[in-house]
Amino acid sequence: MARVWDPYLTASDREHLAVSRDRRVGFGRKPALLLVDLYRAVFGDKPEPLMEAIKTWPSSCGMAGWNALPHIQKLLAGARAAQIPVIHITMLADSGMLGWYDAAHRDSGGRGSVGRSLAADLDAAALDRKKRAADIVDEVAPVPGEVVLKKTAPSAFWGTPLAGHLTFHGIDTLIVAGEATSGCVRASVVEAASHRYRVQVVEECCFDRHEATHAMNLFDMHQKYADVIPVADALAYLAKFAEPAPALTPVTA
Repeated sequence: MARVWDPYLTASDREHLAVSRDRRVGFGRKPALLLVDLYRAVFGDKPEPLMEAIKTWPSSCGMAGWNALPHIQKLLAGARAAQIPVIHITMLADSGMLGWYDAAHRDSGGRGSVGRSLAADLDAAALDRKKRAADIVDEVAPVPGEVVLKKTAPSAFWGTPLAGHLTFHGIDTLIVAGEATSGCVRASVVEAASHRYRVQVVEECCFDRHEATHAMNLFDMHQKYADVIPVADALAYLAKFAEPAPALTPVTA
């Protein structure tokens, strides 16, 4: 099967892979779905090419996000039909706490000098975008009963009760989708593997603003921390948990 990372592999890479052992972890018995950072800031308000989208939404992933969205919707629908735990992750915005990038770039006064936008510097449209940046987009919005956690670090586990929630439900398999493949998805996957979950990353349901980093981070996760699987495989696994429709009672005259 052709993989998204194939065009980026060297002859040496292929030679090594030919003799490498199969290290797939497979599915377990109790899955949960983790949706990482599917918020407005990475989509914008409409589908646009990357270089156009970043004019108003600097964190946009351009068309990569919009192209992944139908696959994510199918995965989410499969998880809901299977009645497994669904966890949505977004950023903790407007808390006053600096992000990991801002905190590393301080001015001499001890205040963040990167990524800090004062209200006085923004027009009304920009203030509106800033207010909505962390909102999970409508197409995959949480429904009652689904958990929403807000983080201030790349990993969905860092500083959140995610591990406790998964332990409470007896979860052994974590199905992961979201963005950015090379950033918060990867950080969450590495930590999930460290917690000894069976991690399944759904290829079509992850995206990044850079094609090469998207492909090679999927490759690297597949080699070390997770199975990178097609959405069809994830849906087939989830279908095993879906309850069959109740039989109709015949109507007699």
